[in-house]
Amino acid sequence: MKIVPVILSGGIGSRLWPLSRDHFPKQCYALVDAHYSLLQQTMLRTLSLEVADPIVVCNEDHRFLIAQQLQSIGVKNARIVLEPKGRNTAPAIALAALEALRSQADDVLMLVLPADHVIRDIAAFETTIKQAVELAKDDALVTFGVQPTRPETGYGYIRSGEHFAVAEFVEKPNLEKAQAYLDSGDYLWNSGMFLFRAKAFLGELAVHRDDIYQAVSQAYQERSEDLDFVRVDAELFAQCPEESIDFAVMEPTKKAKVVPYAGDWSDIGAWDSLYDYADKDADDNVLLGDVMAEGSTNCLIRSESRLIAAVGVQDLVIVETADAVLVMDKNNAQDVKKIVKRIQAEGREEHMYHTTVHRPWGTYQTVDLGHRHQVKRIMVKPGEKLSVQMHHHRAEHWVVVSGTAKVQNGDREILLTENESTYIPVGVVHALENPSDLPLEIIEVQSGSYLGEDDIVRFSDRYGR
Repeated sequence: MKIVPVILSGGIGSRLWPLSRDHFPKQCYALVDAHYSLLQQTMLRTLSLEVADPIVVCNEDHRFLIAQQLQSIGVKNARIVLEPKGRNTAPAIALAALEALRSQADDVLMLVLPADHVIRDIAAFETTIKQAVELAKDDALVTFGVQPTRPETGYGYIRSGEHFAVAEFVEKPNLEKAQAYLDSGDYLWNSGMFLFRAKAFLGELAVHRDDIYQAVSQAYQERSEDLDFVRVDAELFAQCPEESIDFAVMEPTKKAKVVPYAGDWSDIGAWDSLYDYADKDADDNVLLGDVMAEGSTNCLIRSESRLIAAVGVQDLVIVETADAVLVMDKNNAQDVKKIVKRIQAEGREEHMYHTTVHRPWGTYQTVDLGHRHQVKRIMVKPGEKLSVQMHHHRAEHWVVVSGTAKVQNGDREILLTENESTYIPVGVVHALENPSDLPLEIIEVQSGSYLGEDDIVRFSDRYGR
């Protein structure tokens, strides 16, 4: 029976702000590896299991970012199922199950993995998966319990019984209970990883939460395909109740089994967990980027765009991005969400975008923004093209810094190279394309009465926006 990896990539990771943002979530960052993001690491660790083409369930706003990350590690046949709105893990896994069965004559095994977990002991991971396969083939819904190494209050627990039985699911405990769980030896951390037959999961979902099963099934029946993406009906999916797989299926079912996993594991949910997992220097500091520390201990300091100098500080998290700096006592890592909520409530955008914004064709970075003007640095990837568009309220002046630009400016089509420019008046239809095999970089100067990103009228777009 085929194993289909299912990667759940719908989260944002707001406790890792200011690095993680709504439009560039934590799973797309290389947090613990110099080369691969958390999502890429999750995908790569499945490849030695002789798996079928993977399924990724993600937020619609992240679709091009996810596709690009998969393609960059050579994963070209992934099916990317888009959630119009986040509804927690039970509906997301149901979507994946329906997609997994769509082109299969027989049932399949689904290996469900969150995109933001870190596992370095690949041999232990593979051994655990192989152990679970026989249980799943026999109709069990298998979850993986991580052998606890400390009294952790940030995770749920599973009390294990004989013959892989699940005796009890337990919510996040206080410190006293967590220590008791650790001392007893009967409890495992609830990892959020699963292995089961697609039909077995859907059958139990229909028994215990038929409202979720019906809503997801109806939304999936009205799906459409767009490039590499599977789009379900947004209106029907919005009617689906929001629920986790634990509450919807794993707790009420009689088919649950738990297989212990004794290797290393972390879900990197907040800055303190990243500190605990990362390699440290002689002063127990985690220093990432352009950082100098003197007389400082037990700190996590990460620089994205400039030098950070830390002198005589202890137990701090300092994270710098181009538009925000977080300074926090490491013991208050869970409270970052409070800052994010304040940013949202005040109508700011620092929770949504970085100054560098990723698009399917490349990136743009706001260099300067003032009254009636904005300056952007734009990079267009080789062979890519922005939409054919016009603006009601702004004019644009493009200057090529490097590469070759193919420009539609009204009725004219022109080629521009380094140090050449063109002016696009208000209301003129235009487009920008990179026809070469090298990146194109331009400086865009906007001027006008309104400079918002919603002042775009698209006439055609190869990315279906």
